[in-house]
Amino acid sequence: MKKGLFRLFATITMVIGLSMMLLAFSGSAEAKALEFKLAHVGSMQHQYQLASAYFKNLVEQRSKGEIKVNIFPQAQLGSEREEIEGVRMGTIEMAVVAAGGALPGWVPELQVLGIPYLFQNRKQAYAVLDGPIGEELSGLIQKKGFYNLGYWEVGFRNFSNNTRPIKTPSDMKGLKIRVQESKIWLQFIKSLGAIPTPIPFGELYSALQQGVVDGQENPVATIKSMKFYEVQKYLTLDGHTYEPAAVLVNPKWFDSLPQDQQKLIRQATRDTTRYIRNLLTQQEKEEVAFLKKQGVKVEENPDIAAFAKATENLYKVVSDTVPETLVKRIRAEVAKVK
Repeated sequence: MKKGLFRLFATITMVIGLSMMLLAFSGSAEAKALEFKLAHVGSMQHQYQLASAYFKNLVEQRSKGEIKVNIFPQAQLGSEREEIEGVRMGTIEMAVVAAGGALPGWVPELQVLGIPYLFQNRKQAYAVLDGPIGEELSGLIQKKGFYNLGYWEVGFRNFSNNTRPIKTPSDMKGLKIRVQESKIWLQFIKSLGAIPTPIPFGELYSALQQGVVDGQENPVATIKSMKFYEVQKYLTLDGHTYEPAAVLVNPKWFDSLPQDQQKLIRQATRDTTRYIRNLLTQQEKEEVAFLKKQGVKVEENPDIAAFAKATENLYKVVSDTVPETLVKRIRAEVAKVK
């Protein structure tokens, strides 16, 4: 009888011990799981979201579910300025923002990306961003409290408005144009005789709809994804600036991750860069055709030489924060690309 009770007690003890081990193993597995926020201001069809969804899929598949990416689109966590501040403070782990938009508020040198007609095509922009100059700009971003993991694509920016066709700089005169909030953008629009009006991206559609501004400037993909074609009659394909998207992360959070997870996230960022660039390049003609079908009158051959001439000295406006040597280096790099 005593032996039977002893065996029963031993069995119960063993079962309890195994259960505790399983719970401990489960707890350690759960502790390994990583979950983080990725914020952006774009719609569910915007370039930000297309890239973010692709990135999320790569990260979660390659980590076999050990990392989960929670995307917060449509300015759910605030404007780009608020997202940047959130990354700096650590309340948001990752954000995708226009490199030439609100970010120059922290890194003034990025205003170089707002110098009009600096790039004539994507190959030139990629040569600069993917080379030493792009690394240097990322280094400046890091000094201000962020890591920039890469440059996703927003695209070449073009003018749209609801008043008249734009073919030459004189057609811009008197138009109220929404701009990003930085000195280079304000002066760019003024140099064309228009009236610059800073408005947060998330409020732009309603501002166009209500006539607060006559027009705006964004890539074709953005005009389509944000449905600006519903409140704009004219589009001018002048491609005045190329806009990359900076992929910002909080350094303290990122450095706390195991090396294998850091490597995985960096590689997924690079792979997403290739994906979104290729996708937007392939889709651009289709998107222009779509806008035409919606009734938008598209000027495909504006006098770009006249626009470039009217703005050729604009880089001097930001010479106090953007070294002229940086502008010259970019132009030299661009000249190498055919």
